Amino acid sequence: MKFYYVYMLECSDKTIYTGLTNTLERRFKEHAFGLNEECYTYNRRPLKLIFRQEFLQFEQAEMFEKRLKRWSRKKKLALANEDFDLLKDLAVCKNDTHSKNFQKS
Repeated sequence: MKFYYVYMLECSDKTIYTGLTNTLERRFKEHAFGLNEECYTYNRRPLKLIFRQEFLQFEQAEMFEKRLKRWSRKKKLALANEDFDLLKDLAVCKNDTHSKNFQKS
């Protein structure tokens, strides 16, 4: 059975790289050894694998990766640290224009 992995790497500059692969060990080695000079992580080594999630279907993995890429650093770290209370708090929309926060005059 083939699996797909969505993963997050914390880079030396504290940024978080999010990716998708079908072979996590190989892909991490490619990042860690800097095999591609064009890759985001090339000048940000050393790297630390902080999160991985396994999927059976590519489409589910791709959808999850795209969602994670839009998340803030704080939210990604909360997921990586399994801090689900913080993750829930960070997921709440706090914009004044959000219907839950809209103040009627």
